[in-house]
Amino acid sequence: MAFRSSLVAACLVLFAAAAACQSGGRATASAPAIPERSSVQFPATWRFKAGDSAHFAEHAMIASNSRPASEAGIEIMRAGGNAVDAAVAVGFALAVTYPVAGNLGGGGYMVIRMSDGRSAALDYREMAPLAASRDMYLDDKGNLTDASVVGYRASGVPGAVAGMLEALRKYGTKSRAEVIAPALRMARDGFVVDSAFSGSLRGSRHLIARFSGRAVFYPNDSAPQPGSRFTQPALAATLQRISDQGAKGFYEGPTADSLVAELGRGGGLITAEDLKRYKAIWRTPINAAYRGYKLITMPPSSSGGTTIAESLNLLETFPPATWGTANYVHLLGSAYQRAFIDRNSKLGDPDFIKVPLAQLTSKDYARTLAKTIDPQRATPTPRDGSQIVDGMHTTHYSVVDDKGNAVATTTTINNGYGSGVYLTSVGFFMNDEMDDFAAAPGKPNMFGLVQGEQNAIAPGKRMLSAMSPTIVLDPQGKLLLVAGAAGGPRIITSTSQVILNVIQHNMTLADAMRAPKIHHQALPDELLVENGGLTPDVESALKAMGHTIRYVGGLANSNAVMRVKGGWHGVSEPRDGRVSGTAGY
Repeated sequence: MAFRSSLVAACLVLFAAAAACQSGGRATASAPAIPERSSVQFPATWRFKAGDSAHFAEHAMIASNSRPASEAGIEIMRAGGNAVDAAVAVGFALAVTYPVAGNLGGGGYMVIRMSDGRSAALDYREMAPLAASRDMYLDDKGNLTDASVVGYRASGVPGAVAGMLEALRKYGTKSRAEVIAPALRMARDGFVVDSAFSGSLRGSRHLIARFSGRAVFYPNDSAPQPGSRFTQPALAATLQRISDQGAKGFYEGPTADSLVAELGRGGGLITAEDLKRYKAIWRTPINAAYRGYKLITMPPSSSGGTTIAESLNLLETFPPATWGTANYVHLLGSAYQRAFIDRNSKLGDPDFIKVPLAQLTSKDYARTLAKTIDPQRATPTPRDGSQIVDGMHTTHYSVVDDKGNAVATTTTINNGYGSGVYLTSVGFFMNDEMDDFAAAPGKPNMFGLVQGEQNAIAPGKRMLSAMSPTIVLDPQGKLLLVAGAAGGPRIITSTSQVILNVIQHNMTLADAMRAPKIHHQALPDELLVENGGLTPDVESALKAMGHTIRYVGGLANSNAVMRVKGGWHGVSEPRDGRVSGTAGY
């Protein structure tokens, strides 16, 4: 049973009229033509209905996991800042309002596309401390311990502050003080707790209360209640030092001294020298193409852009399949399976290994690899793997300003609240990104990824990531979509499916985000599907092809912005049930 797609012209006329009303009826004759969107039918068992609306704004739009953080970015753009200024403001604000993943103690990636055609990719991924060693997380029998996931030794050198300030320096128009001001205000004066913030803390008490965060996040032995005001004076002091002194206010002086001392008391490895030598790196974006559309996405040390490009190149060798059919799911899963085999065996920090980037992203290589896909049968992955651990504790945000400048940013501390270690004197959680290395090459990490020597631990090395901030241009070269996700390796598959839903299946952004998703990462050799995401007939057909299907509650957490008639649509992740994190004007 296929999920049917068809044009519904009358609805689109009404949609266009509504958009014109929201934009004040102003003409947009100079704007490029916007393609009409198709309706879609989701399985009856799926949790969302098709046809829901998106947040509309005429001039500028931000989609993140936190409404106050998005509003911080809008505040900066209303004051004359551009998308980069706003993205930096959102990043600092997320450290205040979304500490489960927003951070000063982690790192990330930023893809920028300016309205004049310039594009850039900024790598501010964490690095292994100089004292790190290849087998540091193995016990005396060679088995992995949990020290790469929880506690003081799990952290890489954080890059978030260096990265955000470097983006501001090169492409921003506002001062440091201006873009940090909203975050500083919310940390100092507090923000109103919502049910999602309170519930997240309640759910992670077992981790946070093991370390020094208990007194801050569980006053009176309970998480802050919805409707209360939550202040973070230590974080405010840290933000003030960054505002006053720039990167030196974080990587040197009182903040750095406190970070090193607090981690050191628990056996952590990060030193003052590690912090002083950290630098964010500008890299050449991956420019991929799919059926006439252009993708600008992140190169290594992220695996996201490479793996998305390879997956889409593989799909492009086949005639377009109807969304939701067994044929489509089979081809999509088979493309992901092969791209992940390459991802897990050939990618790593390009400053430490030779990455065959040109090969992996080439159309010729995809045509050769596509010959290994049997349209009627699943191909077994060569070896067994273990189960994937659920988790979406990265965060992505998408920003577009009134000039058409766009920023896609994905940032993380890896697990929810990172390593669990909260630095009380400076007010933030530390990451547990060391688990993204192949701590034991050939054995699965906490996301079930089985990786090779190319991603083994080495001093000063950046661990491989799946983060996939991506900007999509239409066939006329105009900005169309800004997207990305959280969710470990499922970032890659979820981001690419949002893109496919828009550019191949012609969905509205609301439907593209709400559509059920699938995932295949080679090992374990199984097709992950969101609960209720397949009809019984499609499930039976996939099993007959030889696919092992495992259902999960949710695969990833996405936030995206798309150009529409009269302005922009923004959609924040609908699966997590929180208040929409979109804001615009």
